[in-house]
Order: sequence, then C-alpha cells, then structure tokens
Amino acid sequence: MQRIFLIHGWGGSPKNDWLPWAKETLEKEDYEVFAPKMPNTKHPKIEPWLDKLSKTVGKPKPDDILIGHSIGCQTILRYLERLNEDQKVEKVILVAPWWFLTLDENEEQADADPWLNSMINFDKVKTKANKFVCVFSKSDPYVPYSKNVEFFKENLNPDIITKSGPGHFTTDEGADKIEFLIDLIK
Repeated sequence: MQRIFLIHGWGGSPKNDWLPWAKETLEKEDYEVFAPKMPNTKHPKIEPWLDKLSKTVGKPKPDDILIGHSIGCQTILRYLERLNEDQKVEKVILVAPWWFLTLDENEEQADADPWLNSMINFDKVKTKANKFVCVFSKSDPYVPYSKNVEFFKENLNPDIITKSGPGHFTTDEGADKIEFLIDLIK
C-alpha cells in the first residue's frame, strides 16, 4: 500500500484545516495515510520537527508521497536534504510553501528566523523526489506570492500551481477541503 505523509503547518494539527478531509479521502482511495502531530506547534523548532517526521516515516519508500502545509513544507524539504544518497520518494506536494514570510508579531518573527536563515541545499533536495509540486495562493496574507514563486522556481524547479484563493489554505479562509489535491496525488 502506498504511503502518504501529511505535515501540518505552524499552529496547526492533523485535526485542522484540510488535513482531516485529506486523510479520510485518501484512506478511502486505499492509501496508507500518516498525519503526525508535530511538536510545540505554536513555537516550531527545526530539529524537533525533523525528528518527528523522520520517526514517522521510518525508512522512506520509493513510492512515498510527502505533502506539507506552510512550515510543514520547510520540514519536508529539510528532511529530504538529510536522506542518504540512495533514498528517494515519489512525489512532494508543498501547499503554501515559503522562504519569504510576512508576519505581524515579533514573537512569530523570532520563531520564524531559524527557518528563514538556515539555508537548504536545494541541489541535494531536488534529487530526493521524482516530482515536486508547489501550490500558492495569490491571496495568501503570509506568503508573498511573487517572491516565493520565483524562489522555488529557481531553487527547486517544481510544477507551480496558482490559486486565486483561499488565502493560506486554512479553515478560517474556507479551506477545510482542497479538492485539487487528489488530482495532484494521482
């Protein structure tokens, strides 16, 4: 059975936003779906999040699919960077990924700084999946559209999907389901 890993965003959980819908829908399609609760989600730290993802995946399989939301995308990219030379997954789907971020509060900026200032070896990451897809919203209040699209095009060369909404793909913005995700998986 093909495995899918859903990694939630900052302040989120596997029970928030579109993740419960995705898990239930994909399990009905006969995927084995894992949606771990990431540690200290209000103040995410790189190493604990990477440890949690590594323990959840165990040994990666060549047909695994990794799907991240927001900071979950960064977690997946950093996880891939650490894989052994012979390890690779099938597909990575990044929903609202960011390298540039707009935040309102100083506390959030302090939490984001390690993620923003710790570079990733994208040349290595690109070799760790057969396909990368980045999904952006032009109405995302946190992820500056043009800067992030250009950054990911240049560094990851993914398929880019642009939606006119729903913001940062959260329930508050009407994203308790994102139907297009199923097509991206198949």
